Amino acid sequence: MATDWTASPHLDCSQAADSPPTYMPALQVGIVVALIGVLFAAVLADMAHDWWTEPAWSQGMLLPPLALYIAWMQRSHILSGAATPDRRGLILTALACVTYVLGRLASEFFLTRISFVILIAGLIWTFWGLSRLRKLGLPVLLLASMVPLPAMIYNSLAGPLQLLASDGAARIAQGVGVSVFRDGNVIQLADVTLGVAEACSGLNSLSALIVGSLLLGYLFCSGWGARVVLILVSVPLAIGVNVIRVAGTAILADFDREFALGFYHAFSGWLVFVVGLGLLYLTARALHATLDSKRLPS
Repeated sequence: MATDWTASPHLDCSQAADSPPTYMPALQVGIVVALIGVLFAAVLADMAHDWWTEPAWSQGMLLPPLALYIAWMQRSHILSGAATPDRRGLILTALACVTYVLGRLASEFFLTRISFVILIAGLIWTFWGLSRLRKLGLPVLLLASMVPLPAMIYNSLAGPLQLLASDGAARIAQGVGVSVFRDGNVIQLADVTLGVAEACSGLNSLSALIVGSLLLGYLFCSGWGARVVLILVSVPLAIGVNVIRVAGTAILADFDREFALGFYHAFSGWLVFVVGLGLLYLTARALHATLDSKRLPS
């Protein structure tokens, strides 16, 4: 009985030639990560320095590990669907490259930094598909919020907020019987003069509470409508609690000027943030009970 020894080996060799090596995906990922590291190492290091030295952006140190943690906790949901590479993601990737080049040419830190986040989103869309990018929406938003605003925008927001905080605080202090005269962002009391500096404009707590609204919306709100409303509510909430903080400082400083200095001044900033976060938590619960409940089938 004859046996054909040539057919089977020929078929196996053809299949082996057509199939890519098992190490190719890891090699491709390594090349992409290496290129990103070469392009953005200095950019990310400079941004980390700003987080460390600028109190207004110190929350940025917490956002990358928090984004990675949320993505890791959602990994089963993210990987539940098959990856569907989409060439449309190359448009976003190209936009990231153009933004990076413009930032380098114009020496604009914000553009080079935000291009990193755009590039991450573009690569996810290109290699994993739009469905997985949507599932990673919150981690990508957290990464975007870690980028400090341009100095021009920050200063243009800080000035009006300083005037708003000083005006509101002066009105509240006058309402409880304290003799106050306001000149711009300077509040003059009987024995002490308070200047509402840029750090007291409320912009720091505003950026922190916006990030808090993203997290609380993820934890307690199931619908996008409730999450968007929560983000919008965080803006006047942050401004309002900062006005109350400045007013409380002015009222207490009228009795003892030491309350406007040192420990109390630093402690009041943390207290305002905790109060604002607590009110934001109650708002998230209320939005979940109202807006999200309407989405549930009867």
